[in-house]
Amino acid sequence: MKTVTFGELLLRLEPEGYYRFVQAERMTSTFGGAEANVAVSLANFGADSFFVTKLPSHEIGQSAVNSLRRFGVRTEHIVRGGNRVGIYFNERGASQRPSKCIYDRTGSAIAESSPSDFDWSTILKEADWFHFTGVTPALGGNLPEICIEACKAAQAKGIPVSCDLNYRSKLWTKSQAKETMEKIAPYIDVCISNEEDAKDVFGIEADGSDIENGKLSRNGYKSAALRLAETYGFKKVAVTLRTSINASINRWSALFYDGKDFFFSREHEILIVDRLGGGDSFSAGLIYSLLCNESSQNCVDFASAASCLKHSIEGDFNMVSAEEVRHLAKGDASGRIQR
Repeated sequence: MKTVTFGELLLRLEPEGYYRFVQAERMTSTFGGAEANVAVSLANFGADSFFVTKLPSHEIGQSAVNSLRRFGVRTEHIVRGGNRVGIYFNERGASQRPSKCIYDRTGSAIAESSPSDFDWSTILKEADWFHFTGVTPALGGNLPEICIEACKAAQAKGIPVSCDLNYRSKLWTKSQAKETMEKIAPYIDVCISNEEDAKDVFGIEADGSDIENGKLSRNGYKSAALRLAETYGFKKVAVTLRTSINASINRWSALFYDGKDFFFSREHEILIVDRLGGGDSFSAGLIYSLLCNESSQNCVDFASAASCLKHSIEGDFNMVSAEEVRHLAKGDASGRIQR
């Protein structure tokens, strides 16, 4: 299976361990970003995974490319040019102290890209899936137009398109998100959201839920998923459901509407090592299982389990195999040593 994802690859800088920004005397550096995270997961599952972006031709840009190649992600469609790699700084939360993320991505190579940088007919040749997130058009410039062009090219080739709404308040306002994403929505087959994004982007809220107090209504999210599908024509809708006990302990599950019926995964209780990339690992698990023609129940179980495992792994990338995910999806959450 050939999958293509499109977005920004960022340099991730963070204090060691649980040090705060104001305490840190040194920072670790890795790479990550929503669509790149999906690409790595899909490569680890065995897909022929392509990632598309624009990066500078200097050594930091090359380091970013190399971070994908080590996992087998195909990088031949990455455009080289521009002046800088986007950066985000992350401070890990613990217990009742939340994590904090600070962006420094203005003027990054992809944010200044133009439609002529990407030949989507060539990029999507013989592809089986195309994925992007709401983060990419939120970067502004020509990116909303570029996303629409990519989606149109995929649609013309009969390639399914998935989008994780991924609303980021530090990148754009809710009204900006709604205006842009409503233009892109007609080209999306599979819409992926968390418990808040549907409300933030499209104004569709799950009745009976109080996210801040950890109350999530299953019926409310079933209704919200159905409204998303009926309003915007999505063929399938997935919603991840996170109950945050605190920054260190979450309960995690998901809902999948396959256009006919609703399916819930089992709920996982997670002791968090690193939550960044959790939603992206869910997207990758869903894409992979749909391409494998799994049942709807198996799809949501696999995607939820993939995301659960990601929370135990440092960095943006979910470094697990499909076999490891299936092991958890089948119900073995004991964490007992394997030898």
